[in-house]
Amino acid sequence: MCGIIGYIGPRNVVGVLMEGLHRLEYRGYDSAGVAVVDDGKVCGEKRVGKLSNLEEALKAHPLRGSVGIGHTRWATHGRPSDSNAHPHLDCSKRLAVIHNGIIENYVRLRAALAARGHAFASDTDTEVVAHLIEERYQGDLAAAVRSVLGEVHGAYALGVLSADSPDEVLFARNGASPLVVGLGQGETFVASDTPAIMEYTRKQLVIHEGEVVVVTRHGAEISTFAGEPVEREVTRISWDVRAAEKGGFKHFMLKEIYEQPKVVRDTLAGRIDDDGRTDLADAGLTDAQLREVKKVSMFACGTAYHAAMYGMYLIRQLAKLPVELELASEFRYSHPVVDASTLAVAISQSGETADTLEAARVARAGGATLLGVCNRVGSALARHADATLYTHAGPEIGVAATKTFTAQCAAMALFALHLARVRGAADPEELRQIAAALRESPALVDQALNADEEILPVARRYAKAKTVLFLGRHVNYPIALEGALKLKEISYIHAEAYAAGEMKHGPIALLDEAVPVVGIATRSPIEEKVLSNLSEAKARESRIIAVANQGDDAVLEIADVIFQVPQTHHLIAPIVNVVPLQLFAYHVADRKGCDVDQPRNLAKTVTVE
Repeated sequence: MCGIIGYIGPRNVVGVLMEGLHRLEYRGYDSAGVAVVDDGKVCGEKRVGKLSNLEEALKAHPLRGSVGIGHTRWATHGRPSDSNAHPHLDCSKRLAVIHNGIIENYVRLRAALAARGHAFASDTDTEVVAHLIEERYQGDLAAAVRSVLGEVHGAYALGVLSADSPDEVLFARNGASPLVVGLGQGETFVASDTPAIMEYTRKQLVIHEGEVVVVTRHGAEISTFAGEPVEREVTRISWDVRAAEKGGFKHFMLKEIYEQPKVVRDTLAGRIDDDGRTDLADAGLTDAQLREVKKVSMFACGTAYHAAMYGMYLIRQLAKLPVELELASEFRYSHPVVDASTLAVAISQSGETADTLEAARVARAGGATLLGVCNRVGSALARHADATLYTHAGPEIGVAATKTFTAQCAAMALFALHLARVRGAADPEELRQIAAALRESPALVDQALNADEEILPVARRYAKAKTVLFLGRHVNYPIALEGALKLKEISYIHAEAYAAGEMKHGPIALLDEAVPVVGIATRSPIEEKVLSNLSEAKARESRIIAVANQGDDAVLEIADVIFQVPQTHHLIAPIVNVVPLQLFAYHVADRKGCDVDQPRNLAKTVTVE
């Protein structure tokens, strides 16, 4: 997720771009840059770090002009640096490109461009677009851009500025990368989110997938990638700025819950094909290395630990490898037994979690190969790991993790499938079925969000509960843990989670009519076991809230309330099943008037032990 801004008109272009980038900084804050057309040339500045670094550079080297583009980056390809910051230029330096999204086939495109003599100045996937347009430009910028769009694969929003076409700026959108155009008097604005343009205009056009928009001082012309004109109704912005930053949602957390279909899709993009074959070359571990692994050691903290636990179950079952799982905060003190045949897997959203970094150091000191799973390119974990599997969740503003958790779970499923296939440890047809379910999971997560309206009244009913018990088994046990953690974090209600079979070994003593039980009872080989555990709770007068599949009569006989989710392969179901638990926690907390986005005593990244 990155922020894009563009402007053409009579105002100070740099002032407009910088104001827009400030409004978009929540979409990315690794680096930022601007480019303008001035005196027939493309001029610009870009700096790693916060926008203040770019502002200082612009004070030292002022830019002027009437047309320009700007970008604030959340790194996906290439660490945060001045050279990897956007905009990116072609060889002639007469063309600048900004980009939000992922170019999936950039490795092949870059190799071909380099073979044809193009020199690259960055490690990003974006720069290939600038060089491709350079090759195709023959006086018609729109035609050149459309030609390139037929060659690049992925989800993206692109902005293109050319010194040879100073009276226009081109933008294009493919996939779930938002883009809006703001219409003013003799001026036009473009941005990846509405807040960036609200100070200047309340009239906007929303650009849809598969569309190109040519922006001039006099407005915008929208067309398809094939060049067919598109008529679009102008809408009026009615939100205030803060609401606009949240996309109309009440809280960032709710917005991020609803972003999960895109997040899972982006994390899988380019890594799994229609036949279910996985490709994790971008992680940096070779098939030969993976075949030599004798043991997997996993560690993480908080929500990431629950994703690691999900990964543990999958790797054991599919790759047939012994897997040790430990809290990162305990790993360093537990005298872990690792060696050169061990693959250590460290999971951290930020890549800066102190306990996880220290555990990673201990694992590497013991000779293990370290795989980092994180959401921040250039983070400490990414720098220290031997290989890195990036999730593509974008910045998460809400302190309680939601979309980054589903991204981590998707990455774990992807890695387990890849490990099993490379090692020949599972039946190929079984792997194909699981891979097909994983590819379908973004759509199923989207469907699971439809339960929101049903969950709201249930959350209101239980907002006064003093304690809530969560139950799950096998791959859904970590989802029960995550559901309990979310409720604790943001509503301050005491919640505990247990592997359902453990309830009779102690926790059942807590149960009565005042203690609701949330059970994950979707279809699986052990569904009957889960239902038996829930029946035991119901016999103690507890009210039963079940996450279950549509039309499952067996659950109907036991549960007082059902949060329905679509059915999928039982090993992939946790990615879908967590959604109603996130929504339940959110609505309980909102009903109680809690600060959902910034719960008390918590920080987004824990950088102390």
